[in-house]
Amino acid sequence: MQRVMKTLPAVAALMVLAVGLAWAAQLMSVQVRNGQLRDKPGFLSKVVGELEYGDRVDLKAEKGDWRQVKSVGDGRSGWMHFSALTEREIVLNPTDKDVQAAASSDELALAGKGFNKQVEDRYRKQTRLNYSQVDEMEKIVVPQKYIREFILVGRLGGAQ
Repeated sequence: MQRVMKTLPAVAALMVLAVGLAWAAQLMSVQVRNGQLRDKPGFLSKVVGELEYGDRVDLKAEKGDWRQVKSVGDGRSGWMHFSALTEREIVLNPTDKDVQAAASSDELALAGKGFNKQVEDRYRKQTRLNYSQVDEMEKIVVPQKYIREFILVGRLGGAQ
């Protein structure tokens, strides 16, 4: 019985350490062209920075659909929506051993537009689509303060 009592604290300490290491080592990748870091979990929270496609982040906390992350590259931290993140590592400059896991430049461009290869091929078969107009629309940036005002004035809710 004494032996068990001496061993129990050591086992408990190891379990706490293992859980802590597993949580600390949870790395994710940004899977959108420009991932916005926010000061609080919410789409209308202040944007405090941006991370690029493929940037690695360390998961710090979760709150609903939001993840508090810290950039592995430069240490910036904030909240990102889970849809902007993936557990898969995105390799932008593949070596021979990374080729199967790597994204091509075409895949990067399509991912930035929200398309995959199959969707893009299907759209290209439709001759009346003008991709230059889509590219022009993507350049339009609406500041957060105007989006917040639109939601408030329109009584759409969600203005956090």
